[in-house]
Amino acid sequence: MVRIRTTSALVAIFLMIQAALLIFMFARQTNIMGQSDKKTSKVHILILSSWRSGSSFVGQLFSQHPDVFYLMEPAWHVWVTMYQSSAKVLQMAVRDLIRSVFLCDISVFDAYLPGNRNISDLFQWAVSRALCAVPACEFFQRTDIISEMTCKALCGKYPFGNVEQACKTYSHIVLKEVRLFDLTALYSLLTDPSMNLKILHLVRDPRAVVKSREQAVKALARDNGIVLNTNGTKVEDSKYEVMREVCKSHVQIYETATQKFPSFLKDRYMMVRYEDLVSDPLAEILEMYNFANLTLTNKLESWMYNITHGHGPGSRKEAFKITSRDAVNVSQAWRNILSFHKIRKIQEVCKGAMNLLGYRLIETEKEQKDLSLDLVLPRQQHQFAWSSFKVKK
Repeated sequence: MVRIRTTSALVAIFLMIQAALLIFMFARQTNIMGQSDKKTSKVHILILSSWRSGSSFVGQLFSQHPDVFYLMEPAWHVWVTMYQSSAKVLQMAVRDLIRSVFLCDISVFDAYLPGNRNISDLFQWAVSRALCAVPACEFFQRTDIISEMTCKALCGKYPFGNVEQACKTYSHIVLKEVRLFDLTALYSLLTDPSMNLKILHLVRDPRAVVKSREQAVKALARDNGIVLNTNGTKVEDSKYEVMREVCKSHVQIYETATQKFPSFLKDRYMMVRYEDLVSDPLAEILEMYNFANLTLTNKLESWMYNITHGHGPGSRKEAFKITSRDAVNVSQAWRNILSFHKIRKIQEVCKGAMNLLGYRLIETEKEQKDLSLDLVLPRQQHQFAWSSFKVKK
């Protein structure tokens, strides 16, 4: 009888231990799942734009934020390595590189960069505040506003592995790209459960874009050749054939996101016009930050005011630099510089995009010179509400 009671007691103890182990394992698994969920809770923002549209400026509005890891045009490495291909052929390679960078897998650059490399081997690395602050570079804190020149002088010698190390410490990863022309190419990223991807689509008046492109003709010639599929031959685009492709891509991206969108695009697309941004910077920046789940700090607000309230439109030497300029002056400069003949040609090439995005066509040279005539139509005519469209399953 005593033996039976002893056996029963041992069984009860065994069952209690087993139950405790099950509870422990369940709690551990729940914790692991929670950590996994936390990993995917990172916010990924892709700024989609085209050359000379103010995208470097918008990139800096995100780059200087202490919660943001930012890279400017990482797909440059794809294009410069495979420059004899076309933009369409390279589209998937660009997409795959973007995906890897969003997931902080920097080994993707092994295919495009030499074996022994530093941070400075990455295209336009010094415009990324995250690569100029700890843990990437020990000279600055992530709350500092860091200039490109200062960063270049101090941080370029750090090992390339610091890029991945830094990337993993940020809640927001923002990439800026001008080398994607089709939103549907990103569908696999938008449906990837390991990502929380949002698209910020920046557009600009094509007439202003052309004026800006004329300051960087040689720098853009190779990219032009890839857009036009010239098998590596550089093109200066005097006939605005590249502009035609750029305008077509803006129409494709905007219409895909607002008129033909699948359910996974809901609340994950925002279109910004450069002209709206420079006319009311704070309001537009607050909207973009809200879209990206970021908070504007006092230090950032002060810096943003200074960067948009400088003097003059900027020189040809500053074509690829972010300096303090009169942003409104910059957005209107094309009206005093381009000939009316050029303007008419640009309008012919980009008429559809201009009508869709809210840019008024001009009919006479008098209208061109009349700066009191607003050529940017009220935004509400071109905004969309998700509720106004039926979501496709």
